Amino acid sequence: MAASILRRSLTAAVKVNRLSPSVSGRRWLLSAAYSDRTLWEAREKDPQNLALLANNMDRIYERNLPVSSLTVSQFVDNISCREEVDQAEYYLYKFRHSPNCWYLRDWTVHSWIRQCLKYGARDKALHTLQNKVQYGIFPDNFTFNLLIDSYLKDEDFKSACSVVEEVMLQEAFDLPSTQILSLYALASYLATRPQLTVSQERALGASLLICGLKQESSVGLTAQLLGNALLGKVEMQKGIHAVFKVMPLFWERGYLSRALAVVESAAGAPADVKLSKDSLAFLDDVLHGLSSTSSDSSDSSDSSGDESAGEEERKEEIDEEDQAEREKLPEYENKFKAMVSQLEAQEKVDASDFQTLATSLAKQQLPSMERPDLDQYESLLGAWEAERKQLIQREREARRKAEEEKRERLAAKAALQQQA
Repeated sequence: MAASILRRSLTAAVKVNRLSPSVSGRRWLLSAAYSDRTLWEAREKDPQNLALLANNMDRIYERNLPVSSLTVSQFVDNISCREEVDQAEYYLYKFRHSPNCWYLRDWTVHSWIRQCLKYGARDKALHTLQNKVQYGIFPDNFTFNLLIDSYLKDEDFKSACSVVEEVMLQEAFDLPSTQILSLYALASYLATRPQLTVSQERALGASLLICGLKQESSVGLTAQLLGNALLGKVEMQKGIHAVFKVMPLFWERGYLSRALAVVESAAGAPADVKLSKDSLAFLDDVLHGLSSTSSDSSDSSDSSGDESAGEEERKEEIDEEDQAEREKLPEYENKFKAMVSQLEAQEKVDASDFQTLATSLAKQQLPSMERPDLDQYESLLGAWEAERKQLIQREREARRKAEEEKRERLAAKAALQQQA
């Protein structure tokens, strides 16, 4: 019964409305105060000539000596146009590949993202973030929020999800505001019904799952279901090794089984925690599609020649456990139908789609989260400023000491020449 209801839902409504765009979220996501630069710009200025800084760094690198993190920070802080953003990208790369690479300061990363946003170089921010190993760009949650929100305001949900993917890879869903912004971005991107590659399904699934685990709500549970469904699809099609490659995921087969476990947990969750109807339809679609593909593959295999059979046999030797998991698909389908019937009987299926639920959660909770974030950011700025001043003082003392030693050497050399 449940299966027929879901199937009719899929054909009659879900193809139009499943994960479909609903309320458009723009500037209410984060207020202007959250992204305001006033507090950041109020820091004590350290004006520098970028041409001189660049020349100094070039000479130091030519001598195979390390450039200080303070010098890189000064360069980034003094960017004043789009062209200088490109120059700063080069020196961030050079610094990352130098002996001092571990000492890129957190405030330099934050300043870099802010400068990119200020001078219309958001693509550079995303590029260096996605290539973080090459540039050393590992932002904090507040900085992530600024970048995600800038994409959301332009309704560039794909790029917003690219940032969320980096949050996931860093396992940095620490702030509740980052979690909710990320879930909203993911839901909004899914609402566009994108055509995803296997790697995109894996990244999107991992982001949904890991972020969803942070939220004990209908949105969090729905995200877990969708994440497990996407990862289960990849697992069934490409094997488990294609799932956890470079992903902070559980190294064990059975992501579709875990998707069903999420459905089962919804039955025992509090009354206000439900699964969205479109997420259940999505899992049903995945199960049905995989079963159809599996049947087609079996028919093709039966009609193949001895050579193809031999190749398949060798493949099964490699993916024996993956094949065993694929054989559980009929069991998963039957179990899913029974679970949906139970959820419907308990009224645990929310008629709202995933994006609507995420939008509602963001509207309700984000405003109250801004003040704690800003207070924490202000405290962080104070710590950064104190550390920066210490670095400036330390470099001045080192420079003064070096000049004194140089004068002493010159004086000693002159004395020797006079004696000679």
